[in-house]
Amino acid sequence: MKRGYIESWNLTVEQKLPGELVGSVGYVGTQSINGFGFIQINASQTPGSGNNGRPLFAKFGRTANTRLWDGRTHSNYNALQATLNRRFTGGLFLKGAYTYSQALTEAEYADWTTFPWNALSQLSRNRAPAAFNIPHMLQLAYAYELPFGSSKKWATNGAGKAILGGWQINGIFSAYQGRQYTLSASGASLNMPGGNIQTPDQTKSTVEQLGNVGDGTFFDTSAFARVTEVRFGNVGRNTMRAPGVVNMDLSLFRSFRLTEKLQTEFRAEAFNFTNTPHFSAPNGNANSSNFGKVLGVANDPRSFRFGVRLSF
Repeated sequence: MKRGYIESWNLTVEQKLPGELVGSVGYVGTQSINGFGFIQINASQTPGSGNNGRPLFAKFGRTANTRLWDGRTHSNYNALQATLNRRFTGGLFLKGAYTYSQALTEAEYADWTTFPWNALSQLSRNRAPAAFNIPHMLQLAYAYELPFGSSKKWATNGAGKAILGGWQINGIFSAYQGRQYTLSASGASLNMPGGNIQTPDQTKSTVEQLGNVGDGTFFDTSAFARVTEVRFGNVGRNTMRAPGVVNMDLSLFRSFRLTEKLQTEFRAEAFNFTNTPHFSAPNGNANSSNFGKVLGVANDPRSFRFGVRLSF
C-alpha cells in the first residue's frame, strides 16, 4: 500500500498602511499525494458489455464488486489570499479577507473515498474541481463604537451621555461563489456494472447562465442532451456551479452601568439582515422535467435575537 503524505507551502508579504491599517498578500498551496481510497477493480471496462466486461469474470466467473484499497487519490489547492486589517483603536475595528483559489480532487471526500468512474479508461475523468471549490470569496467584519459618552468626542455628560453613550455597531458581510456539482442523465443504459456514472452530452461550446429561479431555468438547458447510444456522455465531474451567496449579519450593543459594580450590556442581533435568499443548486438531472430549475433555498430567512448580559 502506498503511503500518503501532504505538502504545504506559502509566501506572504505584509505592509503597514496609513490609517492604522495592515495589508497582506500571499500565495498558499497544498497537495495531498496517495490519499486513501478504493477502486472497483472488477468494474466493467466497456459500455454495453455487462458482466462480460468485468476483468475477474473472464478468469474466475466473479460478478461481485471487488474493492482495492490503496493510496491512490491526489488533490491540490492553490490560492491568492489578501487581507486588510485594522486593530481596535479609536473605536473602530476592521477585518477583511479575499481569496481567489482553485481546489482539484479526484473524489469528494478526504479519505475512505470512491471514484465516480471506476473503468480504467475513465479514471482520468475523476480529476476535476472539488465540489467545495469556491474561486472567489470575500469576507468583511467590523466593530464601531459610536463617538458619544464618557471619553468620547461628543455628548460626554448629561442627557446626551445617558441616551447616546455606550453604543456599538458590529457587522459581518460575506460574498462568494456557489459550490460546484455534477450533472446526471440516465439516457441509454451503460450496461456497465461496477461503479460508473452516466452524464449528459454538452452540445454547445458554452453554457449560458440565465440566472432564473422558480419557473425559469438557471442555465441554458438546451446546451445539454441525453445520451441515446451505449457510451459515456461528455460532461465531466463538477462542471456546473450553484448560485452564489451574499449575506450580512448586523448587531447593536449598548453597555451602561446600573451601579458601581453592576454593568449591563444589551444586544440586538440580526442574521441575514437583508433577508437575501441563498438559492440551492439547480436540478442537475437531465431526465427531470425540472432540469436546470432552482426550486429551493439553502438558508434560513432573516431572524433577530435579543439579549441582556449582566456583569458584576
